[in-house]
Amino acid sequence: MKNIFLVISLCFIFFSAVAKPPFERNAGVSVIRINQLGYTPSSIKVAVFGAIEQIEIDSFSLHDADTDKEVFKSKTPISKGAYGPFKSSYRLNFSAFETPGKYYLLAGSIKSPEFRINTDVYDHTADFLLEYMRQQRCGYNPYLTATCHLDDGYILYNPEKEGERVDVSGGWHDASDYLQYTATSANAVFQLLFAYRDNPEAFDDAYGADGLPGSNGIPDVMDEAKFGMDWLKKMNPSSTEYYNQIADDRDHSGYRLPNNDSVVYDPNRLGRPVYLASAEKQGVLKYKNRSTGVASTVGKYASAFAIGATVLKEFYPEYTDDLAKRAEEAYKYGELHPGVSQTAPGRSPYFYEEDNWIDDMELAASSLYKLTGDKSFKKSALKYASEEKITPWIGRDTILHYQYYPFLNAGHYELASAVESNERKEVTSYYAKGLQMLHERGKGNPFYIGIPFVWCSNNFVTAAVTQSRLYHKLTDDDTYLEMEAALRDWLFGCNIWGTSMIVGIPAHGDTPTDPHSSLYLLEGYQTNGGLIDGPVYASIANSLIGVELHEEDEYAQFQSDLVVYQDDVGSYSTNEPTMDGTASLVYYLSYLESESMKTGNQKKRYTYDLSGSIVRGDRSEKKISLLFSGHEYADGAVEILRVLDKHNIKASFFLTGDFYRNETFAPFIKKTKKSGHYLGAHSDKHLLYNDWTKEKKRLVTQDEFKSDLKANYSEMEKFGVQKEDVPYFLPPFEWNDNIITQWADQMSITMINYSPGSISHADYTTPEMENYRTTEEIVSSILTLEETEGLNGFLLLSHIGTHPDRTDKFYDKLDSLITILKERGYEFDTLTNNLNLKK
Repeated sequence: MKNIFLVISLCFIFFSAVAKPPFERNAGVSVIRINQLGYTPSSIKVAVFGAIEQIEIDSFSLHDADTDKEVFKSKTPISKGAYGPFKSSYRLNFSAFETPGKYYLLAGSIKSPEFRINTDVYDHTADFLLEYMRQQRCGYNPYLTATCHLDDGYILYNPEKEGERVDVSGGWHDASDYLQYTATSANAVFQLLFAYRDNPEAFDDAYGADGLPGSNGIPDVMDEAKFGMDWLKKMNPSSTEYYNQIADDRDHSGYRLPNNDSVVYDPNRLGRPVYLASAEKQGVLKYKNRSTGVASTVGKYASAFAIGATVLKEFYPEYTDDLAKRAEEAYKYGELHPGVSQTAPGRSPYFYEEDNWIDDMELAASSLYKLTGDKSFKKSALKYASEEKITPWIGRDTILHYQYYPFLNAGHYELASAVESNERKEVTSYYAKGLQMLHERGKGNPFYIGIPFVWCSNNFVTAAVTQSRLYHKLTDDDTYLEMEAALRDWLFGCNIWGTSMIVGIPAHGDTPTDPHSSLYLLEGYQTNGGLIDGPVYASIANSLIGVELHEEDEYAQFQSDLVVYQDDVGSYSTNEPTMDGTASLVYYLSYLESESMKTGNQKKRYTYDLSGSIVRGDRSEKKISLLFSGHEYADGAVEILRVLDKHNIKASFFLTGDFYRNETFAPFIKKTKKSGHYLGAHSDKHLLYNDWTKEKKRLVTQDEFKSDLKANYSEMEKFGVQKEDVPYFLPPFEWNDNIITQWADQMSITMINYSPGSISHADYTTPEMENYRTTEEIVSSILTLEETEGLNGFLLLSHIGTHPDRTDKFYDKLDSLITILKERGYEFDTLTNNLNLKK
């Protein structure tokens, strides 16, 4: 639920009427909007030209970004007239061009941002969304490495257990507030499992079940889905108890972190209220909902349990033993109690006003038919499908908040893919009818966008693009593919404002940077991976109370009487990430990744150590990156730079704050920077973060870690090295745990370490040390590893200097080692290229 602090009832009814806000527009602005992630070679590729004044264009061209050479030209831009702030607009179709590379478009004198055409443009995007899901975890929050809401909660609206305690800790916070809903969470669980079931090859393993960095042998999407399923089980303690939400809008009491939640719901009880799903109209304060039954909630339980019974079984066989039974019980309970169980309001009239439940029961019945083969479920699913053929939001402008939820009816796909011939054709036609309505609404505007611009408009875009994809999977009908491409591209920057709607994707592009989030406002923590609410009609934007921008609107010239989007923490209606919208987008992005691999894309992957540090780049190419660390000594500085210059290699130097502030080393640092080498952080005082035991007892607090690292970056800034330009961090002593890695992540820093297997990092040892290794032994370990396993993607670490007692200097053999490895076919690549898996 959205985090609103000043509300009136007008805020929650969405109008299609056009208001006349006092937006100021700059004349003479023309732009070309593109998908900032890029395009796969065989995909539909359409950019949009928009001008705030009347302009005619009769051609456009595509140019190689490196050479400026024209590689494609079209004399058929399609005029779409006025739309939003634009008095002129055109669709620029360059689908016929399929050659991979980096390009830009020209229309007259207007140049687009650069973009890529390649099979890998969507690689790792589905997993990236899971960053936000982990950040939304309740109970133990791995992002914050802290706990919250462990006392949840006490029961409301269950006459037999009123006021009793029930352990429902866990689950996901809904959005930037800390309420938790079964409706959105069960849908999220289904979507994550749905995505993995259909597109398993899209997902990697970089995090553990607890959400902390470090692989555990299970795809991260499965860890996340199980985390949500754990909570659903807790919210379903018996076959007649299905709880619907935790907390209510008393939560909306100002910005705060979840682990410092100060809201007290009842001074005589621990935790927060837990509402039973029922037909009773609920609301403990002034306002009530309009509940009529339970099917909307228990249908979602049933579908999540049913798909979980098969998909989770691969990784958690015993855990899934009760899921089929739970699914059938929930479904039967829904049949006994048809209707909707809406979320409960409190001191304001704001709640999730879900009015449809047929789709939930169709998905439940379809999922159970797939699970059991029982034809009675098929019969029921067919009946439900015929009763709600088109998801009711499609074709509308005026929609109450979450009035028709989920926004995607996945039941049609689950049912159609499980039945034959005429039944399949009939159910599939329901998707087609909805898509045709979206097509009719969108075909007249340059962005081919036919969804309503109400709150969470990006959720509607996600639902529509996924519906189109599922329809095509069922039919191979290409009718709606251009609309699907437009909806996809809208999310990644081919929209009025030219911005991505997912925080942090793409890293190099225009993405939300000021989301409506307590984590961001209070601590500067970015909500990476979160799908934001998206633009709203100007009439909605102008009716909201409490919207106060914290900075000047960077998109002011593109706001209009039609629709508004603002990248500002104060714009709660357009710029708040939501958990369920994010989870729902995982399916489509995983499809794009999976499809690219089917067409030959070799997805590149990292190797992680147990702390979650990246220790190796992709192993598909013979590339090595040289890393050097420095703290006290720099006796090898001159020789190392000479060798690197001789071989035209750009290396990476990770230096402590003490190293940077040592005036003796300043000439070396300046020369290293001027030569184009990477200058990174290695802590300020070369702290030991963990002791040397197997348990790695932590020796620093988070405040000590952050303070020390900030001091390191402060010294780097004196040499013109900015933190945002050098995101990789090598821990001191190359020793840390996954909590330290997560603390670094909170600071938008990526932890790396050397690739294991050689002993290059032992070049600091001196003869009196027990672990002393000669240079001959070190070189031998590297070459032996190369012969036996290869060094592809290797991060080879050594030191800039060593204690004077070590006279056997490894850097003296660097020249010959590089020569040998080059002769064996290796290329020495920059760390940035090695770890940037998209080239």
